[in-house]
Amino acid sequence: MTDARTADELIAEAAAAPVDGWGFEWLAGRATEERPPWGYARLVGERMARAHAALDVDTGGGEVLAETPDPPKVLVATEAWPPNVPVARRNLRPLGATVVAVAPDSALPFRDDAFDLVVSRHPVRTDWAETARVLRPGGTYLSQQIGAGTMRELSEAILGPLPPPDSRHPEDAVAAAEAAGLTVVDLRRATLRATFHDIGAVVWFLRKVVWTVPGFTVDRHRPALLALHRRITEQGPFAAQAHRFLLQATHP
Repeated sequence: MTDARTADELIAEAAAAPVDGWGFEWLAGRATEERPPWGYARLVGERMARAHAALDVDTGGGEVLAETPDPPKVLVATEAWPPNVPVARRNLRPLGATVVAVAPDSALPFRDDAFDLVVSRHPVRTDWAETARVLRPGGTYLSQQIGAGTMRELSEAILGPLPPPDSRHPEDAVAAAEAAGLTVVDLRRATLRATFHDIGAVVWFLRKVVWTVPGFTVDRHRPALLALHRRITEQGPFAAQAHRFLLQATHP
């Protein structure tokens, strides 16, 4: 059932809501997204239990890493978006993890061969050479990544027709990993349905997942938002497709 409030009320509420961290609890009852079948948090937990030193790159607010039931002796996370850093430190303190604030696209501030496990969920950009450098021989990289064309239907609802995606293809990730000296041992893909029940959910999502509509602001994109509100009101929830892939690689 769609929300009976006006578009302006829904948009104003979503524009004022906090988007710190990487949790999506604010969308409860307003939007849904299917989860990949492989269970990323479970896979990470299994590998953390066997690791001595582990690194989580682009941890967000540490929400996924915080689910680790048996953390390794050395656990480090990096985050490049300043508002997320204190959230991650609070969430990961019970695990004894160290959260390191880094600059976007900077080299990893760790010595060579520092970790036997590196993980990353939805990294902004994977620096494959740096990942290989900090992994010990025999170490593992495990990452769930956003695939090409994710939420394209939503992007086009706001921006209009777009050219075919030229990045985030799983095959490119495999080639880059192997070029950096890693051996890809597992690659899985999933296409997932995402549903938005009101325009407030759309606005909040676009504020948080900023690459869906680069440069998004309520004022700049209000005409498209109002048109999408009318579509949801008249036709029901708006659906889009999210693409994910899981990549596991080892350092020979």
